[in-house]
Amino acid sequence: MYIVIELQTNANGQVSNITTAYPTIEQAYSKYFTILAAAAVSSVPVHAASILNNFGEEIEHKAFEHEV
Repeated sequence: MYIVIELQTNANGQVSNITTAYPTIEQAYSKYFTILAAAAVSSVPVHAASILNNFGEEIEHKAFEHEV
């Protein structure tokens, strides 16, 4: 099992997250890169994504920081 987390931090420092589980690493990577494609051009000050395994070990992580 693989977990994909999307994190968004707004200009006030409030953090929101969306967490979704996938049965295969390929499905997890598909979602991860979909998030990052949006995050690259996002107006959200900090927009990030991570993939974890079901033991909580990080497989991938990337964040984009945008000027407000």
